[in-house]
Amino acid sequence: MSVTKILSIVFLIISLGLAWYLGSSIKHSIDERKLIAQRENAIIEKLKLIREAEIVFQEVNGNYTSDWNKLIDFIKNGEVPIIEKKETIITLDYGADSVVVEFDTLEIIPAKERIFRQSHSVLAANDGVFRGFELSVGQMAEQGNVAYRLLQSGKVVEHKFKESGEVTNTQPIQSGQRLTKGDLLMTLVETKFDPNTNLDRLMFVPGYENVQFEIYADEVTKGNVQVDVIEVRNTKPFDPNRSESNDATNKKPLRFGSRTDVTTAGNWE
Repeated sequence: MSVTKILSIVFLIISLGLAWYLGSSIKHSIDERKLIAQRENAIIEKLKLIREAEIVFQEVNGNYTSDWNKLIDFIKNGEVPIIEKKETIITLDYGADSVVVEFDTLEIIPAKERIFRQSHSVLAANDGVFRGFELSVGQMAEQGNVAYRLLQSGKVVEHKFKESGEVTNTQPIQSGQRLTKGDLLMTLVETKFDPNTNLDRLMFVPGYENVQFEIYADEVTKGNVQVDVIEVRNTKPFDPNRSESNDATNKKPLRFGSRTDVTTAGNWE
């Protein structure tokens, strides 16, 4: 075998090896990014649940909490009043208006129901003549699908759902009945979080056995007013590019809230 042929074979083997190495490296990089995205999505969902629980806790108790046991107990055993606010404008004898505000407790519901589920009211989008619902009680509504039909200016118009959820109530409206913009038509209930979530592990970062979220809750002074602040963050990010030293907030470890500002926004939003 000539030297030229031997060199050709050697170069071919080297080329194949390099091609395999490059392909393998690219695949590994893609797989790693997919894994990071999956794990971060799980962390974001957990942070959203914690955020919602803290918001409801603050509504009921007047402050946030940095005590995981208190927060978990509130989700499991707490109660939340559903309050309706009514404003009545009264014209006084001398012509000025006085506003009387009344608060009425409609019902008391479990905290978990308030945190895990959200009600959406479907209102008439315009004046018109009712031509029927697309779904009935017990069926699932999908955002963007047809909700109901109205006859408007001689034309039947399909109006779509703005949210998703289970239809839990429809108003007793007959086809041919005239509606006014803003009339309540139906109610949806959306399940925001997995009801089977293990609440006893609320404080743990998904993907790790014993890594906890760092939680901070306190009162700070803003403009001579005491306000509540809350921050919850992941102290051990899966993405090696996430660091507290990054200037861009969305490149820091996943978190919501702030220790200095009145916000519950997440840095993934």
